Amino acid sequence: MYSFAQRSDTVVADEPLYGHYLRVSGAAHPGRAEVLEVMDTDGDRVMRKFTAQTAEAPVLFMKHMAHHLIGLNTDFLARTANVLLIRDPRDMLPSLTRQLPQAGLDDTGLARQHRLFDDIRAMGQAPPVLDAGRLLGNPREALASLCDRLGIAFDSAMLQWPAGAKPYDGVWSRHWYENVHRSTGFVADSSGRKAFPDRLRPLLEECRTHYDYLLSFVI
Repeated sequence: MYSFAQRSDTVVADEPLYGHYLRVSGAAHPGRAEVLEVMDTDGDRVMRKFTAQTAEAPVLFMKHMAHHLIGLNTDFLARTANVLLIRDPRDMLPSLTRQLPQAGLDDTGLARQHRLFDDIRAMGQAPPVLDAGRLLGNPREALASLCDRLGIAFDSAMLQWPAGAKPYDGVWSRHWYENVHRSTGFVADSSGRKAFPDRLRPLLEECRTHYDYLLSFVI
């Protein structure tokens, strides 16, 4: 989202279905009450608004979490260009469970991404899949390939952004965006992997099938 927000032809929306997800799922996320207070929690209405509104810019980038798309009419996916971003669960799970200690497969979004990918392909699209590790390793190449697939010109401004909170951040950013607020671009982690927690190994095995399937389609 921060990358696309640097484009002069783009406006961004940060997880517009988060309020809907919290209402429908009952999930006890950090900042739940505040999110429910300020967001429209009718997901179908939210997506009708976004897909029907007069564009403020040629490109509208909506960042969604796959598991937020529950209890929704997803016909809107046929009218949007859809991109899936995946992350190796060995890296993702230790990060996720710092905020959600009891996270399960649904919280990772990977199974939902798997189903979404197949559903979108059944609509006649070939949705690009980006892998976080490869994106961080060569952001210029990955983003140029993505832009080519989307039919928009690559803009080198997408490679950097200013540090700190952004006006388009969701109200939940203080709970989830500490690391990204320190960032100014795509930087691969050079510290090496830490030992993977044994307690998360069953969940890792659940995630692996879905991740490996999507990985086979990475651009």
